[in-house]
Amino acid sequence: MASVLPQFEGAVETGNIKKAALRNWVVKVYLERKSLAHSLNECYQNSCKTIKQTCDRDSDHSDHYHLAACDGVCKHQVIIMHPFDVGDRCVVDGVQMIVEEKNILTTVFLRYDNEKIYCPNATLATKPISNFYRSPDMSDSVEFSVDVSTSMESIGALKERDKNAHREQSSTLPTMFVAKEIENMNKMKMALFVRHTINHQDKGEKTNRRSELIFELKKLFEELKIKYHLLPQEVHLSYASYCHV
Repeated sequence: MASVLPQFEGAVETGNIKKAALRNWVVKVYLERKSLAHSLNECYQNSCKTIKQTCDRDSDHSDHYHLAACDGVCKHQVIIMHPFDVGDRCVVDGVQMIVEEKNILTTVFLRYDNEKIYCPNATLATKPISNFYRSPDMSDSVEFSVDVSTSMESIGALKERDKNAHREQSSTLPTMFVAKEIENMNKMKMALFVRHTINHQDKGEKTNRRSELIFELKKLFEELKIKYHLLPQEVHLSYASYCHV
């Protein structure tokens, strides 16, 4: 049971599985299986197409043998290792890309600017690949500064109000405030860490959640009257005399 509850949103904290959490889990499993079936089917169709085109072009028996061997290696890499499916958001060489096609010899990625990148599978087999879709729940953070004169009571109230606000949402798990440092003796740099109940496969949803988190922080700052004041600035004034004709 201990290994089952973490699969459902909020089940670890309450010990119960809600209908909404069960529904979300079923949809997630269905989409995963659908994506896998689509990838395997596309890989098979593209493999057959590539083999047929090559066989039609080359009639030499040794070429057929070479292609068959290559086909076996690629199937082993794509099917057995299976590092990603069509539609997954991956990071290759530090660049985030969406897997658009999986072929017998190449994989087609779609970059953030919609540029298609064709990468040989033999090259991909030598590279570390990060896969957002297969990653567990991920965290995010927002940094901010408060005036060093802010009372500990106000900071405590901020923590409690934020905890209550996120307790009512099923999209995020408990948050954590961290005081990072005091800078210039007038401001305290802090950070809010929050762990989501999703990974960052959907970049748009991640952006929306971060935006809502910042808006919620601003609202709490206003309600608790937490502000940041600049240090006194030194101003030099000079008198200029004018000659009137």
